[in-house]
Amino acid sequence: MAIKSFEIVSVPVSEPQRSKQFYRNVLGFDLVREMPMGPGQRWIQLAPPGCSTTIAILNVSDIDADHHELSGRGLKLTEIKQEPWGRYAMFSDPDGNGWILRQPPG
Repeated sequence: MAIKSFEIVSVPVSEPQRSKQFYRNVLGFDLVREMPMGPGQRWIQLAPPGCSTTIAILNVSDIDADHHELSGRGLKLTEIKQEPWGRYAMFSDPDGNGWILRQPPG
C-alpha cells in the first residue's frame, strides 16, 4: 500500500469558533463546510485557498511577504531561519498546535 495524499487532517481544538476565526481571519483559510455533527457539536472544515492538503508544513512562495502579512494580522511567528530544505518560520494556533511556514529552496 502506498499513501498518495491526505484529504482531511483533523486539528484538535478546545474552542471551535475561536479556532475557525483564527484559521480564517489570521491565516486566510476558506471555510469549506460547517454543519451540525451530533448534539452540541459542529463539523468545521477549512482549507488554504486553492491548496491541496498537507501535514505540518505550509508551503509559501514568498516567506518574507507572508511573514510580514501574518504578523500584521497579529500572528506571533519566529524569525525566518534558513536550512538546506528551505527558509521557514514557526507559529502556533490558539490551542498550541504547531505549524511551520516554509519557502522551499530555489
